[in-house]
Amino acid sequence: MISITNILIYSLFILSISKMSATRTAYKGNILAIIGMSVALIFGLISIKPEYQIYAITTILFGGITGIIGSQKTSISQLPQMVALLNGFGGLASGLIGISESINLTQPNFLQIFIIFTGCLTFSGSIAGFFKLSGLIKISDTETLHSTSIILLILSIIGSFYAYNGEIEYIISFALLSSLLGFCFILPIGGADMPIIISILNGLSGWCTTLVGFSIENSLLIIIGTLIGTSGSILTYIMTKAMNRHLLKVIFAPLNQHKEDTSQHTEQDIHKGTPQDAAFLMENAHKVIIVPGFGMAASGAQHELGNMANLLIQKYKVDVKFGIHPVAGRMPGHMNVLLAEADIPPEIIYGINEINPEFKTADIVYIIGANDTTNPLAKTKKDSTIYQMPILEVEQAKRILFVKRSLAPGYAGLDNPLFYEDKTLMLLGDGKEITKEIVTNLENDSK
Repeated sequence: MISITNILIYSLFILSISKMSATRTAYKGNILAIIGMSVALIFGLISIKPEYQIYAITTILFGGITGIIGSQKTSISQLPQMVALLNGFGGLASGLIGISESINLTQPNFLQIFIIFTGCLTFSGSIAGFFKLSGLIKISDTETLHSTSIILLILSIIGSFYAYNGEIEYIISFALLSSLLGFCFILPIGGADMPIIISILNGLSGWCTTLVGFSIENSLLIIIGTLIGTSGSILTYIMTKAMNRHLLKVIFAPLNQHKEDTSQHTEQDIHKGTPQDAAFLMENAHKVIIVPGFGMAASGAQHELGNMANLLIQKYKVDVKFGIHPVAGRMPGHMNVLLAEADIPPEIIYGINEINPEFKTADIVYIIGANDTTNPLAKTKKDSTIYQMPILEVEQAKRILFVKRSLAPGYAGLDNPLFYEDKTLMLLGDGKEITKEIVTNLENDSK
């Protein structure tokens, strides 16, 4: 009976991962994962001793209620921070199991020591990522953090030998050192590299789960952890390829993205436009490509973008496409989630390789906050974090409408020369409000 149940749970999780690979089936994938986890929890509760069941049920209820409250209070634009936290809690759970197992043994084995190290490092590294994504911490002195990380790594290695004694004070000290290492190690990594770091932490939390599965001989944890670890590793490869960044350089030689660009441009150097101008240009265009970025997420403009696209397609018969860079936003798939929330058809959403050839035939490209992923300096500025990163070739379009709150540099700290092109109209202001005004004008105008 147990073996059949295990096969059922494994199948549900594997199917859920396969369904999540496509936008149309992602919802079903989540449902399958929820069913699989529910079945696993039920049979897990049945298998433990009766005197511990009340504690297990209480813990599950507390975790479930906390998760529901947290998800309700988290906006879609804050999703990257939530993902970073979830990665961290996965690592923390593994680290705590490693600590518990080690304390109960006369002498812990290498696997348990390694579980404590990776679990605590994943947890604290994810917390550092959360603070950076939330803008709560800005680092200027990266060299000190690099030196501190090296010292903490050496102390952690030494501490691991003491932890072998199995004494609780040595084990806790080793766990704290590992946690400090993870925090100091992630903090100086450039903000433009955060999508890669989230992928790495996601994979690492999965591999921690796999190690715990081997340690306590739980095949379910081994399979689930392997699925998460493998998917995170594959996603990391996709992200590094999309940004043309070497993984070792991202981790060990981060650049300081907070260095301000020295551009002397002012608002007098740009061509300002209005929502009325944008509506007029769009309704008389044959092809419009919309490029969303973090500015769309921050303003919550995805529903207005959906309305704008529908009006252009249905009322004005314009060929509308969406172009998404793999690292747009603050996490992999950030833009896809937002557009799916707005019920934008997946068949008009294209990745970078598919959409780049389309820009040369586009009458209008509407960019909403995607500064770094459209920045031509990626081809020329060798000392920047985005150098040689493949970008969306928006400069090939006939006209560019760029929505941005101000002329401030993007997350990578770079000015964008597109702002000052003769064919660019800058629509300065809140992305949601500007797009809403464009929609109003499109609704009122008649072609």
